[in-house]
Amino acid sequence: MPNDLRFAKHRLPSGLGLHVAEQGPRTGRAVLMLHGYADSWFSYSRILPLLPKDWHVIVPDQRGHGESDRPDGGYTPADFAGDALRLLDRLGIENAVVVGHSMGSFVARLVAAQHPERVERLVLVGSAVTARNEATRDLLRQVDALEDPVGEDFVRTFEASTLCRPVPEEFFDRIVAESLKVPARVWKAALSGLLEADATADLGRIRCPVLILGGEQDSVFSQAEQEQLATRIAGASLKLSPGIGHDPPWEAPEDFVSDLLAFVGTAEGWRAGQTRP
Repeated sequence: MPNDLRFAKHRLPSGLGLHVAEQGPRTGRAVLMLHGYADSWFSYSRILPLLPKDWHVIVPDQRGHGESDRPDGGYTPADFAGDALRLLDRLGIENAVVVGHSMGSFVARLVAAQHPERVERLVLVGSAVTARNEATRDLLRQVDALEDPVGEDFVRTFEASTLCRPVPEEFFDRIVAESLKVPARVWKAALSGLLEADATADLGRIRCPVLILGGEQDSVFSQAEQEQLATRIAGASLKLSPGIGHDPPWEAPEDFVSDLLAFVGTAEGWRAGQTRP
């Protein structure tokens, strides 16, 4: 884990408290990373030590997840996107590279489509045109039956089902522990909100450079679904890795960072200190 990783709970104007992990100088290039369904900031913990030390990396626990507040409602992609924008405001960040994994990818692309001035570059990981398919509908049927406390066996099976390549046991145990923090009502609301949202409406409005990263063995969104997404976003680049499942940052952190650096490193015109007064 990076030595300069720091944690704080930021209170947004809505009153929501978001628990946020940060590393790097506040004057560095801002990179906002949004985790997937039932995850937390820890979802990116394998890649954080590998990122440039001069990047300002911001990784919130999205509402209802991790150590963030768990309001009664507001678990649609639009709600999560609003939180992300207000967090950038709270931190004085004018624009950022935005990375979203799985559920977080739907949130990230909504931010990019509706507020293009705030997103320098967009990285979508383990994504698709729509979150609705047979795999997610089957998951929703299982989730609808959950009660508190959510069972560890269910969580462990769910998280393991997204993997193709083994990950360190200690890391996986922490992933499960983070997911166990999420109450049953948030499991239900976040997934139903994701599946009910019209994820296709704003794809044509994305104007920044886009990189789509994924695994050829993704059990949530198939290779064909990921390829279709690349055709729906003008100019998007696509890289799918063999032998990788739904979680490239977990399964192949070094490769993920290499792809991220190659994409983000080509950006021009960025200057240190692009912050709000």
